[in-house]
Amino acid sequence: MRSNLFWLSDEQWARMKPLLLSDVRGKERVDDRRVISGILHVLKSGCRWKDCLPEYGPCTTIYKRFVRWARRGVWEHLFRELARRGRSTSVQMIDSTHVKAHRSASGGKGGSRKQAIGRSRGGRNTKIHAIADANGRLLSILLTGGEAHDCPPAPRLIRRTKAARKLLGDKAYDSAELRQWFEDRGTRAVVPNRSNRKQPFRFEKKAYKQRHRIENAFCRLKDFRRIATRYDRLARNFLASVCLAAANVWWIL
Repeated sequence: MRSNLFWLSDEQWARMKPLLLSDVRGKERVDDRRVISGILHVLKSGCRWKDCLPEYGPCTTIYKRFVRWARRGVWEHLFRELARRGRSTSVQMIDSTHVKAHRSASGGKGGSRKQAIGRSRGGRNTKIHAIADANGRLLSILLTGGEAHDCPPAPRLIRRTKAARKLLGDKAYDSAELRQWFEDRGTRAVVPNRSNRKQPFRFEKKAYKQRHRIENAFCRLKDFRRIATRYDRLARNFLASVCLAAANVWWIL
């Protein structure tokens, strides 16, 4: 067997299997464990779907399974269910990162706006917004175009998690309205003040030192080459890739 193959271990498969679709109709489904291992191999290596190694089975089966389950929201459901079991309500962190959109990501139906591709100083890219717990494990994920500011998507992202005692964020989240929303939710915002703020808010420097963990989380996520560069035309498929990679890194180890 080749040394560069990725296979889900018995422990990983035991955690993942109960959360997958079980409504098999007609012809029996190809081995889920082998197919999902093939999908993760593609995400890790960054190869084209048609170049997936034959040990995982036909490349068309690998690709069709990924796309079909992305359409049905299986990968997002898998990530959310696994993350829900380990959520921390003491300290959470919020941040975003840019992902360069390859030219093959162009042409999705509805235009680039609806497919979470925008243009910033770095060119055409997608922004991944995420919340992590105190251990740097991602809890919720959201995509926008690269030109989007961090504040507007924050409430939508935060509602998907239990309210934390403290929420750490950088200066991009220094908004009086957002801080008030945090307070109403029972969360203390640990966000540094912008240099032009006339009435600074209280800021806990000691607690803020933990914020590097979400930066580390993005680095681990981008170890998957198809996450570090976006090749998918549809935002739905790219989000599915991010959710599956995040589930593999933090929740099925």
